[in-house]
Amino acid sequence: MATERLMNPATLPTETDQSANALRPTRIDEYIGQRDLIERLSIAIQAGRQRAEPMEHVLLHGPPGLGKTTLAHVIANEMGSKVHATSGPALARGTDLVATLTRLEANDVLFIDEIHRLPVAVEEFIYPAMEDFRIDVTIDSGLHAQTVQINCKPFTLIGATTRAGLLSAPLRSRFGLVHHLRYYDSRDLLKILMRSSGILGMASPPESSMAIIAGRSRGTPRIANRLLRRVRDFADVRAKGKVSDDIVERALELEGIDHLGLDELDRSYLGTIATIYEGGPVGLEAVAATMNQDVGTLEDVVEPFLLQSGFLARTRRGRMLTRAAAEHLGVDTPTAAEADALFD
Repeated sequence: MATERLMNPATLPTETDQSANALRPTRIDEYIGQRDLIERLSIAIQAGRQRAEPMEHVLLHGPPGLGKTTLAHVIANEMGSKVHATSGPALARGTDLVATLTRLEANDVLFIDEIHRLPVAVEEFIYPAMEDFRIDVTIDSGLHAQTVQINCKPFTLIGATTRAGLLSAPLRSRFGLVHHLRYYDSRDLLKILMRSSGILGMASPPESSMAIIAGRSRGTPRIANRLLRRVRDFADVRAKGKVSDDIVERALELEGIDHLGLDELDRSYLGTIATIYEGGPVGLEAVAATMNQDVGTLEDVVEPFLLQSGFLARTRRGRMLTRAAAEHLGVDTPTAAEADALFD
């Protein structure tokens, strides 16, 4: 169920690369949001082009769906080079990394998603490659062990992770630019949606309609574009392609998304705590067992937005609904004693 959620910020299996890439900006002046990061990258890119050198290695961390992969392609386009994309789990052995590095041309971009999942043995290979553009390969073992150095062409490594705390200190210290991507505000999401609607061939949708989608997108461009495609499909079938506020409301209602951006799984999670456990506090394992859901799914996919929205509190005694969540669900608000438990 979790892998098919419309509001899941991760890439869904049903989303093809072609549909995702069509809406991605390709130049840095097309990129919307993350202004501090874009200014830093613009300076680094221009400096690298002036010196005909690769840009500094970049580490991007933050929640999924905020544009880390898109930025890697934008940087490569601005540098006039190619992107070679892989992921931490795909580089299981040092030889996998060697094969990837030897394919790079001068100033190419190597993008490693989920870089925190790189095995330790692979990290040992990547350190000299990042610093001196060489690969140290050990041949044989024991007394006869020899180290052969293989030179690779100067490149830029862009690492992306949703869990920066799991990155080893030696690897993190080798990145010249480190930036945390923040959730987008409604104004930036509105600009993204207006741009995407033009690419999708939608006939000048009203800004008020796009603002409704932006307000329910959880601050995540990937979710905003996903909802936009659902609205376009609904409008094509039910309204001859004409988008209006009412059409957007009906399309999102059909998808089970309320005015706060909560979907069925979110409401089920909150409802379970509200009705079965009287608002909490309750352990996550108990909630997962009651809902017949995986604990990891609830913790990694459902809870982040509820915590960000102020609907859920994590206490020493377990999960607990806030007053805002109780009012949204139309149930009794937590008692004063229960509210005090948040600050014990």
